[in-house]
Amino acid sequence: MQTPKVLLVNDDPASLYALESLLLEAVDQHVYELVTAGSGKEALRHVLRQEFAVILLDVSMPGMDGFDTAEAIHSHPRSAGTPIIFITAHYADELNRLKAYQKGAADYLFTPVIPQILQAKVAVFVEMAKKNMQLRIKTEGLARLNQDLRVRRLQDLERINTELEQEIKERKLAEQHAHALSTRDALTNLLNRRALIQQLEHAVATSDRSGIGFALLFLDLDKFKPINDTYGHEAGDELLRQVAARLTAAVRVADIVARLGGDEFVVLIEGKSASANAARVGRKIETACALPFDIGSHRVKTAASIGIALYPQDGANAQALMKNADTAMYHAKKSAATPVQFFHEELNVRERERERWTLELRKALAAGQLELRYEPQVDLHTGSVIAAEALLHWRHPVHGAMEAAQFLPLVQERALLDRIDAWVIAQCCSQAALWHAVSANLRGAHTPATAPCIWLNLATQQLHPDLLQVLLPAMRKHGLPPGAIGIELSEKLLLGATEPLAQLLTHMQGTGVRIALDDFGSARSSLAACKRWQLNTLKIDRSFVHGIGNEEGGTDIVAAVIHLARALSMRVVALGVETRQQLEVLQELGCHTCQGALFYPPLPAAGLLEQAAGPEFNLSTPSQAMRT
Repeated sequence: MQTPKVLLVNDDPASLYALESLLLEAVDQHVYELVTAGSGKEALRHVLRQEFAVILLDVSMPGMDGFDTAEAIHSHPRSAGTPIIFITAHYADELNRLKAYQKGAADYLFTPVIPQILQAKVAVFVEMAKKNMQLRIKTEGLARLNQDLRVRRLQDLERINTELEQEIKERKLAEQHAHALSTRDALTNLLNRRALIQQLEHAVATSDRSGIGFALLFLDLDKFKPINDTYGHEAGDELLRQVAARLTAAVRVADIVARLGGDEFVVLIEGKSASANAARVGRKIETACALPFDIGSHRVKTAASIGIALYPQDGANAQALMKNADTAMYHAKKSAATPVQFFHEELNVRERERERWTLELRKALAAGQLELRYEPQVDLHTGSVIAAEALLHWRHPVHGAMEAAQFLPLVQERALLDRIDAWVIAQCCSQAALWHAVSANLRGAHTPATAPCIWLNLATQQLHPDLLQVLLPAMRKHGLPPGAIGIELSEKLLLGATEPLAQLLTHMQGTGVRIALDDFGSARSSLAACKRWQLNTLKIDRSFVHGIGNEEGGTDIVAAVIHLARALSMRVVALGVETRQQLEVLQELGCHTCQGALFYPPLPAAGLLEQAAGPEFNLSTPSQAMRT
């Protein structure tokens, strides 16, 4: 019988000699043959020519290290099942140990190696190789015997062959079943959904016996679909792999990380103080995912929204806990200020409330219960109404007139919000065309035309390319000139802006759509963002305007904002102007435009046309009352 062979790979001659000396006794006794290699490439040449019972592989080698060598060895069909024992001098390097097992290592030893341990481990694989050789010899002998058997034993041989075929078939079915129950996600090498459910059910059973709860973190990436659509699926896959690596680095070795599919991940944290550990791990994950990702030549930014559910208080079984962690994540995604949220029962109540409002709003849109009211903007130099902000209202059959801020935050259905945006755009474009026609008639044919602008607010939380497919055709349909329609963007949207958004903003401005930063100061964004995105208009938040004249420097803050905005060639609109003192200060500071109760309340469409045809607002009369 052929003697099994052992391959010893190490680039350091001294280490190679030391390890070889530990195995010489067995070699001298002809238990196995020992083959040595000084590099990964040399090892591959031996593997291509010979079969080995086991390979002792050094981790740290120049050029082609142990991990690369192991991967190359196992990629070849002939050596795919050859066991590999990694040997390294880097003690307690858990990440390398994990990487070794992921590369298919049979074991992982640290130097100095205990001779008896090394000899015993090698002996196990050598003995297995001998048995395999014996099995092959017996199989070959059986084949030869099958050719020489007499006819009287033919039926017995056919029976044996049938039994062997049945055994092979059963093994194949078992292998297929094992493959179906594979525990690893092919893309990230994390546990998959099936394996996670098994782990979660085991955690529930363990917790019921011990009385010690555990935590489940449900994670979803923000803006993954736009990144996937912009840079391609290969970039999206690479992003998921990098996120998986960061998740693994952020948790403890005992914690379980799994990928459910898409951009959804789950972390299972067991042991005492699960709640505190979950919060800590959640913050670590949120911080790690907030850092940029280098995907090819692109630097991509995303963020993680994390929901946390605790067993047993947040769910009586694995399915309920998973659902409630998902619910908590959903609410975390809607709150930029708290990207990590625990589940509470009131979240379910709030979710049902949102569903009710969504259904009612869908019916309201079909029944014509929505309307736009327009709050005029007055030019502080001429007193003319030069623009208006379109404000969405709902004539609710029970609650009466409701402003958008009272019901839109309760609706999360993207399709419905897109329909509302389409309706608002159509109404604003139609009204802008009428207003422009009235203004042009009043000015006369020989007066330079400046298109009055209607500013609209979007119901959707994010600016997306589909908006242009609705907005631009509506503007062309009504023949609107450039500057007749403006879009107001929130500061929160621009804080996380990416390159695709910059391209979209540039495209919109190129087609004559104005862009304003709404409620400046409400989210503490910087004027540098205004310069970066080249916005047309800055609207000062009403809280700053109300602070004019107080002892806390409110006037100075407004002055600083106006001066910096003018330096960036942006028009400035002051919101919520209610008093003559505020007006006079804003005039002195050089503010361009104001809107608020001092001038006009939000008007219906007919009222806006009346103001276009009416007299200019008298800015010089201190006692002038508010318009109604």
